[in-house]
Amino acid sequence: MKRYLIYIFCFLFLTLFRLNAAPEKVSENQKEINVREIILSEITDSYEWHITTWDNKPIFVPLPVIVHSKTSGWHIFMSSKFKEFPVYKGFYIAKEGKYKDKIVELDENGKEIRPLDISLTKTATALIFNCILLTILILSIAHYYKKEGIFPKKGFVILMEMLIMDIYEGVIKQCIEKDYKRYAPYLLTLFFFIFLNNLMGLIPFFPFGATVTGNIAITFTLALCTFLVVNISGTKEYWKGIFWPEVPVWLKVPIPLMPVIEFIEIFTKPFALMIRLFANIVGGHSIVGGLVCLVFVTVKLGTTINVTMSALSVIFTVFIDLIELLIAYIQAYIFTLLSALFIGLARVDPPHKISAVEATEQV
Repeated sequence: MKRYLIYIFCFLFLTLFRLNAAPEKVSENQKEINVREIILSEITDSYEWHITTWDNKPIFVPLPVIVHSKTSGWHIFMSSKFKEFPVYKGFYIAKEGKYKDKIVELDENGKEIRPLDISLTKTATALIFNCILLTILILSIAHYYKKEGIFPKKGFVILMEMLIMDIYEGVIKQCIEKDYKRYAPYLLTLFFFIFLNNLMGLIPFFPFGATVTGNIAITFTLALCTFLVVNISGTKEYWKGIFWPEVPVWLKVPIPLMPVIEFIEIFTKPFALMIRLFANIVGGHSIVGGLVCLVFVTVKLGTTINVTMSALSVIFTVFIDLIELLIAYIQAYIFTLLSALFIGLARVDPPHKISAVEATEQV
């Protein structure tokens, strides 16, 4: 019972931490909450890792900036330099335009251009940290089994084994069937990578809180990996079903209607994977950000309304956080399930011709 109370306390603490960290985007003149900027700050990338605001001063962790200019070459410095100097070594962060919040420089004509930018942004840093954490977790489980054997099991090891076996037996083996062991390492890595990054995005303090899977570049890369695995693993029957499907001939010649549709479907499948994961993660974080903002938006509406809305906001935020915990698992599971299903469909065998002996045995 005491353990569950500790869990509940920690969860409420994380929720209240969101409320404490939210009112950082305030207009200097009007002292009003900018709801749009608060929500966007939760899901957009940046060159620093904002922790909180104390006495109207932002507390943040500066991150390395690595850029290459066509005129002055490579430059490496910390993002805190942009706090000290509006323009540092010819670079600055654009405040508006198509390069808003990105590092830019001016060309010979005074036009803003983007240098080659391989900086460690918040998302990139969180991605590296989460990958290291995931590696440590998996290696620790492997070390435990090597040292202790299959039995006895306790706590975290049981949870990890349950997740691994659920994906291995219930998804990979069932969807791929033939040669499923070849694809188990990739699909298990895919599941735990997405699941861990989803969970880390729900913890609202450093070094967590970055919405890695809410970045379209990350979900694009994951979908691209599945796209390559599926099409490289495709059998002759798979490609035959795309370019010469078993449909009436008039749907294939003289106008290759069905082959074109099947070919387009090769790209729509990973595209759907990319958008589904991105939209669900961003949507969940946006809803939480909007609910948190209710506490501060209703301050000018009177004490009664503010207290009522604050209480409702906390209740709904806790509820949405619980839903997001479930979504973190569901989205990782669905992405892995669909990837395994696409691989299984690409591993189709040619139709088996029944011999006379087999036909007699079946009768």
